[in-house]
Amino acid sequence: MRQAIVGVLIFLNAVVLLGQLWPAGAPPFARGVNIAFLVGSLAFFVSVLLREMTASRPRDEAGEGDS
Repeated sequence: MRQAIVGVLIFLNAVVLLGQLWPAGAPPFARGVNIAFLVGSLAFFVSVLLREMTASRPRDEAGEGDS
């Protein structure tokens, strides 16, 4: 699943980059692609960050956490 998400983000990144390098050739849906790429990247990176933070969170001996 993660590989599919990364593949989609790479494709969207290539479209965004092409639109920046050649603005005259940008398709009419370029604005939507830019927004989708930014939102998708943000969601992906936040999910990875939260997953890493919860995986590396230290637990006390009783397993109760911070409570």
